[in-house]
Amino acid sequence: MTHVTRLFINATQVVTCAGPARGRRGVEQADAAVRDGVGVAVGADGRVVSVAPDGDLRAAHPGAELIDCAGGVLTPGFVDSHTHAIFGRARYEEQELRAAGVGYLEIARRGGGIHSSVRDLRTRSADDLVALARARLRRIAAHGTTTLEVKSGYGLSLESELTTLRVIRRLAADAPMRLVPTFLGAHEVPLEYREAPRDREEYIALVTGEMIPAVAAEGLARFCDVFCEPGVYTVSETRRILLAARAAGLALKLHADELENGAAAELAAELGATSADHLAAISEAGVAALAKAGTVATLLPGTMLFLGRPKQAPARALVAAGVPVALASDFNPGTSPTVNFPLVLTLGVSQLRLSVGEAFVAATVNGAAALGLAAEVGQLAPGFQADLALFDVRDHREIPYWYGDNRCLRTWLGGRPAHLG
Repeated sequence: MTHVTRLFINATQVVTCAGPARGRRGVEQADAAVRDGVGVAVGADGRVVSVAPDGDLRAAHPGAELIDCAGGVLTPGFVDSHTHAIFGRARYEEQELRAAGVGYLEIARRGGGIHSSVRDLRTRSADDLVALARARLRRIAAHGTTTLEVKSGYGLSLESELTTLRVIRRLAADAPMRLVPTFLGAHEVPLEYREAPRDREEYIALVTGEMIPAVAAEGLARFCDVFCEPGVYTVSETRRILLAARAAGLALKLHADELENGAAAELAAELGATSADHLAAISEAGVAALAKAGTVATLLPGTMLFLGRPKQAPARALVAAGVPVALASDFNPGTSPTVNFPLVLTLGVSQLRLSVGEAFVAATVNGAAALGLAAEVGQLAPGFQADLALFDVRDHREIPYWYGDNRCLRTWLGGRPAHLG
């Protein structure tokens, strides 16, 4: 029998999200399995042992440390399955350009956007990037996130991409959350490969022939991602890159159909990608393909809001079709500079028209599924990692209700304190 070391008691509600250890689909996504009057017992191995009435837990484990939730709401730690947290300077000037009517792709053509972050990151040392990211990770943890996917993609050279991924590995040693690294060398075509004698074909060859093998050899990433979008990487180019990544042992993700439909969701389904992300411009055929493949649709409502675009991803159509839907922040310096995951829940409800239960499952279980971690994290049930967040509310529906207000008091990673308020 597992030795219980900690009891989390006196919560008004516990959002367990207990259920199948996979992406939840359709009506099952609406059930966050909220329980009243129960606590959570955590073992010495950092995993949940049981969820039961407080009195029963205290009687069964008299020597355990008591964590008093003081009438708050206890939830699984949020799983943010899409971020770009390793960068240098902010890009606040682009917000004004967009307000003046300059579009995302036009900003990129002018050398802004991703290219601006690339120029900046290439000038920075690994130590500088680690220091900048550590401060951001603390702010992210303070809002209840305990698992965080982090992409490269602001280097766009062999040396800078490897540096970014090595920075993520360094951060993982003492981060206040679990980090999942993703290689995104195909985030853009760097400017130096847009004019003779170099061209985009040469850069794609660099990504497939040098970057991916080097990333795989060092074990620096779990996933490979590509920005598959008209004006960035074509479906054919994306397929070549992702096939090379799969051959090297990496799992697959796509930035898909964010601004225009380009059949990227269909490609994600064809290749068995773990997730297809963004999807604001997905077609009906793309929705059907994701449903058939079981690929997680990771929706990023904060991005569309910050870009001022009127169209969000069709969350209701995706849920109705049986696609597992996840929510993520897309934290990055240009199009979604937010560390506030409860705000993403708010947008999931108010902009995507998810129920609160659907939003919680999207932020936990389905976020875990989008990272291939659905058997490990995302729910408070026996055997799962005891990643928890405590909120100063009396009903779980208040967490997305108080929009922009951080009510997170503490988080725990594997049962151990991560953010202490």
